Amino acid sequence: MRIGVIGLGMASAPHAQSLLDLSDRVQVIAAHSPTPARRQTFASRWGMPVTDTLDGIFEDPRIEAVLILTPPNTHRQLVEQAAARGKHVLLEKPLDVSLENAEALVNACEKAGVTLGVVLQHRFRPVSIALAQIVTDGRLGQIVGASARLSNWRPQSYYDEPGRGTRARDGGGVLLTQGIHTLDLLISVAGLPMEAIAYAVTTPVHRMETEDLVAGAIRYENGAIGTVGATTCAYPGTPDAIELIGTKGMARIEGATLIAKFHDGSDIEMDDGEVGGGAGADPMAFSHMHHRAVIEDFVDAAEKGRSPKVSGREALKVHRLIEAMLRSAATGRREQV
Repeated sequence: MRIGVIGLGMASAPHAQSLLDLSDRVQVIAAHSPTPARRQTFASRWGMPVTDTLDGIFEDPRIEAVLILTPPNTHRQLVEQAAARGKHVLLEKPLDVSLENAEALVNACEKAGVTLGVVLQHRFRPVSIALAQIVTDGRLGQIVGASARLSNWRPQSYYDEPGRGTRARDGGGVLLTQGIHTLDLLISVAGLPMEAIAYAVTTPVHRMETEDLVAGAIRYENGAIGTVGATTCAYPGTPDAIELIGTKGMARIEGATLIAKFHDGSDIEMDDGEVGGGAGADPMAFSHMHHRAVIEDFVDAAEKGRSPKVSGREALKVHRLIEAMLRSAATGRREQV
């Protein structure tokens, strides 16, 4: 597949390494940033061609798909442009800064008949795949509890970058930027909650516009309940975690480790060997192997005409949960998801 890359900032490194790994399946025709220095750095480091205009991506008939790695507030416009030209889209999370824009860009791709994949790579962790299989096989029985925790650390210098942590550029704080990965993983194994209640605050730890600490509770249609916690205030940062409690056992992922214990006395323990998870001061301190899996799945989906593992429609679920939690924090009421 021949692709173009839009956005050559911090998020581009794991994608670029993944594209090199997949060079037998993917060819980068051009990569674009409006910033000359970023284009030069990207070309020098990765040996990929660059272009100084978006037309160099959108108007090139050779390019079949576009990988979009730009700030969230640019996503809808770029996705709609790509879809209008019949190009498939792999989009870095989140979909956009608002649920309205997110729904619009998903609809645009569906209307144009192009594949839309979203980079929510936690679903591709070996421990995540193993947990999904445990649930599918019914080994936990009926799920009665489903919870998620993200305890990241980001220094003030992280938020001092222009636009970071603002509603205008990012759409929100810890939930939409960091917590989205953990919540998406929770949804992938436990389903979408029907109701949420939450508190969201900006603590004295950071000077920023949006929330850096969230505590909430969720309820599912079958009566299951759970808690959600997310922060970038937890120095020095610890691995994210999700926990499922069922009528036949309990399973917990913490970082790269999965532990499951069942009422029949059996258990499962595994570690996928990943070093670093981006929980600390360096948000890019993680392996690129899950990004590579996302890209490989997207290419395969586009070529075969199937839905990718995390489609745009699927990614809307976590956006709805986050929107409901932030709405609850604003209204002080329980909110439907």
